Amino acid sequence: MKLIIQIPCFNEAESLPLALANLPRKLDGIDKVEWLIVDDGSNDGTADIARQLGVDHVIVHRRNRGLARAFMTGLEAALQRGADIIVNTDADNQYDPRDIPLLVQPILAGEADMVIGNRQVSTLAHFSPIKRLLQRLGSATVRRVSRTSVEDAPSGFRCLTRDAAMQLHVFSAYTYTLETIIQAGHKGMSVISVPIRTNPTPRPSRLVRSIPSYVWRSIVTMVRIFVTYRPFASFAALGAIIFGAGFLLGLRFLIYFIQGDGQGHVQSLILTAVLLISGFYVFLAGILADLISVNRKLLEELSWRLWRLEQHQDDKPNGDGNG
Repeated sequence: MKLIIQIPCFNEAESLPLALANLPRKLDGIDKVEWLIVDDGSNDGTADIARQLGVDHVIVHRRNRGLARAFMTGLEAALQRGADIIVNTDADNQYDPRDIPLLVQPILAGEADMVIGNRQVSTLAHFSPIKRLLQRLGSATVRRVSRTSVEDAPSGFRCLTRDAAMQLHVFSAYTYTLETIIQAGHKGMSVISVPIRTNPTPRPSRLVRSIPSYVWRSIVTMVRIFVTYRPFASFAALGAIIFGAGFLLGLRFLIYFIQGDGQGHVQSLILTAVLLISGFYVFLAGILADLISVNRKLLEELSWRLWRLEQHQDDKPNGDGNG
């Protein structure tokens, strides 16, 4: 049983030694623990520091591709290197590495496919009220869309099985945290949360450059997630609002027309027709989006089967099979 701890990094030469200092090399129930760093286009020598500190696998992006892409690169690299369990953590030492056994235990016990570390944000003094509100909103949205009970969806401290990692595909360029949970829920995986400890971080979050930017990106991410994974419901709701507005406006015109005052409200009749037609076409767009989502799911299933096939081929003994 091999466990690989992966850390996406971008200009983390200063904080990486602290993050690696307390990472475990041995865990109960695990035969081998390896470390993997994804250097996402750093220009401060992060990859060199990682090698000097004994990191087993160092993957380098020639240019910065974002946290979500770095996370997926790490998963793919860990799978290629035979990981049975993958733990993801941050290079800023935000998550206490002493809690890695808490993440791993439910997977070893066969109780979960993915385990998310719950930072218990309400107890964190360095989280502003707006960040706490957005964390609760984001987690609530993810719980509803994914049909899971995850308490801290934005947490990047997580553990997943090899089979779960093979089924994940991130489309967002901003972050992987919300989307991977929703995919796991839609694929019928068992996703649970465990309370974890956190450390004070030496620098501000790279994802939160400013509160307005964080709010805007969080809203856009949640809307895109909902539209991507609930396309028919999203378009049907929007189409119903537009169609309903047209219906009410048309009803208003009909009342005026019955009262003999219809000629003064021809503009309302034109707007009614536009809204009714628009609402109908938005509804049709929802049907098409739903069909496209089915196609996406089939492609994801095909990708997972290819991963499984490659794994099966790798497990076959070399030679002609005669011993």
